[in-house]
Amino acid sequence: MRISVIGCGYLGAVHAAAMAELGHEVVGIDVDERKIAALAAGEAPFFEPGLGAILRSATGSGRLRFSTGMADAADARVHFIAVGTPQSANGYAADVSYVDAAFDALVPYLADGALVVGKSTVPVGTAARLAARLAETAPHARLAWNPEFLREGFAVKDTLEPDRLVYGVDDPESTRLLDQVYRAAVEAGAPRIETDYATAELVKVAANAFLATKISFINAMAEIAEVSGADVTKLADAIGHDARIGRRFLNAGVGFGGGCLPKDIRAFTARAEELGRGESVAFLKEVDAINLRRRRRVVELALELLGGSVYGRTVAVLGLAFKPDSDDVRDSPALDVAVQLRGLGARVIATDPEAIANAQARHPQLDYTTSLDHALTGADLVVLVTEWHAFRALDPTETARHVTARRIIDARNVLDPTAWRAAGWTYRGLGRP
Repeated sequence: MRISVIGCGYLGAVHAAAMAELGHEVVGIDVDERKIAALAAGEAPFFEPGLGAILRSATGSGRLRFSTGMADAADARVHFIAVGTPQSANGYAADVSYVDAAFDALVPYLADGALVVGKSTVPVGTAARLAARLAETAPHARLAWNPEFLREGFAVKDTLEPDRLVYGVDDPESTRLLDQVYRAAVEAGAPRIETDYATAELVKVAANAFLATKISFINAMAEIAEVSGADVTKLADAIGHDARIGRRFLNAGVGFGGGCLPKDIRAFTARAEELGRGESVAFLKEVDAINLRRRRRVVELALELLGGSVYGRTVAVLGLAFKPDSDDVRDSPALDVAVQLRGLGARVIATDPEAIANAQARHPQLDYTTSLDHALTGADLVVLVTEWHAFRALDPTETARHVTARRIIDARNVLDPTAWRAAGWTYRGLGRP
């Protein structure tokens, strides 16, 4: 099929490349000329495992091209809107102005029978509003909502082999076209949920809200464990054997971040309040608060381990991205901890396999290094905040050769406390005795 993808940020670039990898003819549209130039050259503008390979393959074959002109999308049958919906500047609500702008720019180029498909995460009610506008301005076209469920670090796989497909549609033809787009996944047996616009919009924010709640629940248990002497990792193992609960994402630590989970739960809360049902999701405010408290707890542990003050002390911060296998530092707990320690007067030496450039652009006041050994050298305290494999695999005896003092905060609870303590380290985890 001929497909256009409007917006070539994280979601759009991955989606465009993956659709081309599946054999479709795809054009990606974005107003950012530098981004488009990089993508057209087969260069991913951000780090995502596997994206570079399929991007080069698709652009090399001619199935994928990029443009800054919306007119180049005119011959597409299916148009995906994949622009960002950031948190608004003056509150928690989602800013849908980019969605509206992309929609308005696309409408004049819609051919008869074209399908506009929303992939952006939007407040419930957005699709119905756009469908009404489409009925007035381009009645020959249709609208569907098809939320994305990408995990950074696994986005290519999640697009090529989705664990479910959700279609928010109001006519059989839209379903037929989406089935053609996702034929490989449909034939492979991916669950397909066909529903209305509102449900499709809610699926994404509800999924993120549930995940955020599960993570914050175990972090709340970590807070209790810290004052009672319990071990939150053993607690998670025990309750995780209950099939109704499950062990996945019951890992206490410094909490979640990134460009989706934090802003999506805040936007969900704001939208519920607009609908007069703020009390229904009021608990999400505490979910957010618990998450932010874990960052402060890491800083408190640093103060404890360094005798009440970090001023003038050298702290090695291992990790800057909000999660491993990503260079995304948006709302990153790791970067937040590093900045807080620097604000208290510590000399912060931060390292990350992929996220240094993005972190440096936001917070140039920190000292950065690409060398793990350099980051550790002379450290009075080591803080592991992003669980990259290289950090999880640190050897306590070898690490001790670089530092000034054997003190470590394992903010992700991924190290073996027994091994590190046996090597002479003062080890502190979150929610662990």
